Amino acid sequence: MKAPKQTTATSILGLVLDGNRLDIVSLKRTNGSVEIRKSATATLSLDPLTNDPDLVGAEIRTHLDKAGVRDRRCVVGVPLNWALTLAVKVPAGLPPEDVQALLLMEAERGFPYAPEALMLGQSIVGVPDGDRMATLVAVPRDHVTRLQEALESIQLRPLSFTLGIAALQPVAESETAGGVVALVAGEKGVALQVTAQGGIAALRLLEGAIEQDGSERRVQVDSLSRELRITLGQLPDNARGAVRNLKVFGQGDLAEELYEQIRPRAEALGMRAQLVKEFAPLEFGVALPADTAASAALCIAARHLTSKPAAFEFLPPYVSKWKQFTEQHASKKLVYAAVALGVAALAVAGMFGWQQVQLNKLNGQWDGMKVRVTQVKDMEVKIRKFRPWFDESFRALSILKKVTEAFPEDGAVAAKSVEIRDRSGVTCSGTARNNAALLKMLDQLRASKQVTDVKVENVKGGQNGQPLEFTFNFHWADSAQASR
Repeated sequence: MKAPKQTTATSILGLVLDGNRLDIVSLKRTNGSVEIRKSATATLSLDPLTNDPDLVGAEIRTHLDKAGVRDRRCVVGVPLNWALTLAVKVPAGLPPEDVQALLLMEAERGFPYAPEALMLGQSIVGVPDGDRMATLVAVPRDHVTRLQEALESIQLRPLSFTLGIAALQPVAESETAGGVVALVAGEKGVALQVTAQGGIAALRLLEGAIEQDGSERRVQVDSLSRELRITLGQLPDNARGAVRNLKVFGQGDLAEELYEQIRPRAEALGMRAQLVKEFAPLEFGVALPADTAASAALCIAARHLTSKPAAFEFLPPYVSKWKQFTEQHASKKLVYAAVALGVAALAVAGMFGWQQVQLNKLNGQWDGMKVRVTQVKDMEVKIRKFRPWFDESFRALSILKKVTEAFPEDGAVAAKSVEIRDRSGVTCSGTARNNAALLKMLDQLRASKQVTDVKVENVKGGQNGQPLEFTFNFHWADSAQASR
């Protein structure tokens, strides 16, 4: 997706949403320097994806007013757990227009949503004359639209929707520059990004890397180290060899613990670890205040002020009111509308007298049946009042029964979670003793007439005797739909 046109505004509001945490930074650019006017952190009680956008916007406005923020233009960092990722191999020597066609085709095949339901971003890793890899990142359009509506309801104007970690660790301008593993501890886990050879080679959210222990959160270094090795092992050999640095961004005890725990593991993998608490004075090509904390909200705002494009852009395209009007009322459409209006007018004029006669006739018939109709309507009101409110099809129980029957009784495959969306979309996550047991279970599930479009989203683990961790989804159809 093309980057939005940069504005000439000298001030901008940076908002980064991570779980129920909202980071707020207001910046102003003056004479080659950036001034931090306001900064705050708030906790949202309303989920933008499930609550009314106007109510979410009102809560955000309350926090902005409390922080003393008056900016209208804003750039937004969306949560990483909204993003879906897909790695695509790009053959050497492929023309740019064919590369885009390939990526669109792979996105349509690889993501569990229709292309029009997604906001897509991409980053290509590798040199143009060699084999390359593209990282496709997709965010559901509805997620972005709901958040945009919430912000616009309080007179904010979003200029960009992007990912905070991609702004904290941007892609190096030189394709030969050393690669970097970036880690950021967030509300939902540890965000991991790998940049190498001029692009973003990997982007993940490691939800199991942080454990909640009462009111405290602790880093699970074994899980984090394992996921780091898996991520690096999935990279192409040339990209993996370029990764020499690991950076942990953030301040506070959790970021320091993350750095101290991962540093020995990073050094064992041949990488130099670094804790980034503050930005350099000329981080963005302009002067920053001393001791500027490294935060994603400040980073995306400063990069927008300095006209540095975001690595991934998810801003829905803007269609002006005038363009909407002209598209709806093009000249050809006006001709068709005029002809239809003329025909309708003639028909109305010719039928008006006949209609009056029919109305008089129908009024006489109505007088003869009015009493009986009133009795029937009263009976219908009572039927609706006492009709069962529940769905007698037991759809959710039928789905759970079918999934249970597909899983083997010996425990070779076990489910951790089953999520039913929109009464027909089902996502299941769990563990399997081995790949054969998983495939057998999937074949058993596909044998059901009500189960269609079984797709495996993720399979990992299975090494050194560890069980496989999998996630798959399918579509459930009622018996009547399945028979058609």
